[in-house]
Amino acid sequence: MRHTFAIFVLLCLSFFLSPFAYAIENPLAVNNNKIGIHILFPDEIDKAAQLINSNGGDWGYVVIPIQSGDKDINKWQAFFDKAKKLHVIPIIRLATEGDYFNTKVWRIPTDADVLDFANFLNSLSWPTKNRYIIVYNEVNRGDEWGGVPDPSAYAQILSYASDVFKQRSQDFFIISAGMDNAAATTPTSMNEYQYLAAMNTAVPGVFDKIDGIGSHSYPNPAFSQPPTAISPMGVASFQFEKNLIEGHAKADLPVFITETGWDQHVVGEQTAGSYLSTALQNVWSRNDIVVVAPFLLQAGGGPFVQFSFLGPDGAPNLVSKALMSIPKEKGAPIASFSSTVLAAAVTTKSVPDKTFENSQQNSLTTLVAYDVKTVLKWLLHLQ
Repeated sequence: MRHTFAIFVLLCLSFFLSPFAYAIENPLAVNNNKIGIHILFPDEIDKAAQLINSNGGDWGYVVIPIQSGDKDINKWQAFFDKAKKLHVIPIIRLATEGDYFNTKVWRIPTDADVLDFANFLNSLSWPTKNRYIIVYNEVNRGDEWGGVPDPSAYAQILSYASDVFKQRSQDFFIISAGMDNAAATTPTSMNEYQYLAAMNTAVPGVFDKIDGIGSHSYPNPAFSQPPTAISPMGVASFQFEKNLIEGHAKADLPVFITETGWDQHVVGEQTAGSYLSTALQNVWSRNDIVVVAPFLLQAGGGPFVQFSFLGPDGAPNLVSKALMSIPKEKGAPIASFSSTVLAAAVTTKSVPDKTFENSQQNSLTTLVAYDVKTVLKWLLHLQ
């Protein structure tokens, strides 16, 4: 009898210690509130939730960047906990920082950056099963990639990111970088469609390794075109991007519009709000779009004040009020399978800046393993 019980316990332990077989869920297979907003800081989530979950909405999205040097586990776990409480789905955009030798451009990421991000973000308890990751930003601009765009290097980073994140959890949902849809091909920038084609040439099949297409469907040129202007550099640029990418991919990939918006200094707040409403109800109403997250919730006095949805005093402007007035879906994403008890124990432990690639166990497995030795000793005493 004791031997039978021992075998049962060992089988249970093998279940907990085996790699998880979870996989991403189709966000369009459930009720989905596609309204989102881009924020810059975790403490903006309360105001973001009021905007995206207004007028019948629930479980809207926020896009937020995380820089390589910003792996504060308490800060980011608190953000995820607040997101769960407020019914907000986070989309995390990976970022580096200003280049050490040229602070006017962003440092080119390395494999080590990606590995660090994968280890850190896998140590957190997420609010939803899908863990959305955008692999960097507007990489067809030189100032976003060390000064000179390099589609081959980015394709390799994107491919590696897909591998390393999914080795840690199949719940990571990998989204390609949104491109600058107005960039021309010059020594310091590259037309996004040429860039995307060059990516697949450099790493054939790279688009089969992503789960979603990131798009910055701005109303260019000059962030001021009406939503009726359908062009490869306008609010419908996601269609042209999707057509090109899917010409090199096997799957029908969903779209994530993670930046868009009108220059309020050019068209005015009221027109910007009207344009946004029209685009959402027409151009962006397609059922292959998961989220439309305009840029930006709150610019304060920074360089993006012409795109801000909140005034300098934090009050909603006319663009924000237009977005709030739009009827929204009550989203129903798949909940996270993370155990709150185990996840809480994990987050009390410091996370190293880097671990070796061949360390395949995730934090939950490591935590469970602490008590395995004790159980095994007990089992041996049953012999």
